[in-house]
Amino acid sequence: MSYDPMYDLIPAFFAQEVSGYEADGYVSGEDWIDDLPGLITDLLAEWELEPIGRPASGVCAVAIPVRLLGAGRDVVGVSGEGILKITWPHPEAATEHLALQTWNGRGAVRLVRADPARFAMLLERLHQRDLTRVDIDDACGVIGDLLAVLRAPAHPRVPSLTAYALRQARELREAPAALPRRYLDQAAALAAELADRSAGEDRLLHTDLHYTNVLGAYRSPWLAIDPKPMSGDPAFEVAPALWNRADELGTGSQVRWSLRRRLEIICERAGIDEARARAWTIVREADNAVDAAERLSGGRDDQATHDRISLAVMIIKAMND
Repeated sequence: MSYDPMYDLIPAFFAQEVSGYEADGYVSGEDWIDDLPGLITDLLAEWELEPIGRPASGVCAVAIPVRLLGAGRDVVGVSGEGILKITWPHPEAATEHLALQTWNGRGAVRLVRADPARFAMLLERLHQRDLTRVDIDDACGVIGDLLAVLRAPAHPRVPSLTAYALRQARELREAPAALPRRYLDQAAALAAELADRSAGEDRLLHTDLHYTNVLGAYRSPWLAIDPKPMSGDPAFEVAPALWNRADELGTGSQVRWSLRRRLEIICERAGIDEARARAWTIVREADNAVDAAERLSGGRDDQATHDRISLAVMIIKAMND
C-alpha cells in the first residue's frame, strides 16, 4: 500500500480506538477508519481547505485546523481559519448540524457548512482553552449562562427527550441491579413522571454541556461545542456538570455540598427548576450506571468502570438527601 499523507491528519490512538467500534446504525469503526483518509482528501478539495495545524480528536470525531481558501472566509473572520470536523457515523451525531444551524453562533460554535451524509462539518476555529481550570463556581456560572442563551425552540428533527424518558422508565425497572434496587426503581418512576410534559414546552437541548465542551472564542468569552441534541425539558441539561470534574467533589459530607452547590449555581443562572434538575440527574445517573454495568458484563472489568458506578451512587444519594 502506498503512503497516504492524509494518515498524518488522523491521530494513531484515535484510529485504534475507533476501529474497535461496532456499527451503530451506519458503518463499523474499522471500515470508517479505512475510508477516512479518502474522505479527508475529498472534503479538503471540495471545500477548498488547507490543513494548517495538528489535528485533535475526541471519542468519535477528528478535528483538523484548516485555512479556508474559498467560500466561508467571511463567516470565520479575518484569519480565514476554521475546523474540519469529521465524526464516526452514529445516531447521537446525526443531528449535531441541525442544532448548530438553529443556534447560528448564538452561544455555540458557528457552523460554516455541513455534509450530513458524510458526518462532516466546517466550523469556526475557537481557542483550545476550556473550563477545566476555571474555578468550579465560575465554571458552573458560565454553563448556566450558556444554557440560558442556548434555549431555543425545539428543532423538529432532533430526537425526543420524552421518548428517552419512556424508554428509561421501562429499561431501568427491568435492569439488573447495577445500583441498589431502590435507586433503579426510583429512577424508573421519575422517568415516567418527567415524560408527562407538554410538547409545547420543549426546547432544543445540548444535553452534554460540561467543562471540556465549552471553549474560549475570538468573538465571545465562551461558546458551547459538541452538542448531542434532543428536544425536551431544559432541566435535563444540568447533570453533565455534576459528574464531570468529579475529583474536585471532596470526600464525605463535602460531596453532597459540592454537588448541590454546582446544581444551585447552574439552575439559578439558567432559570431551571432545581427539583426537576435533581430528578433528571437521578434518571441520567441510573442510566449511566446500567451502561457501566453492561461494560463489566461484556468483559471490560477495569477500575474506571467500577468507579463510574460508585460515582453514580454518590450523585444519586446527593440528589435525594
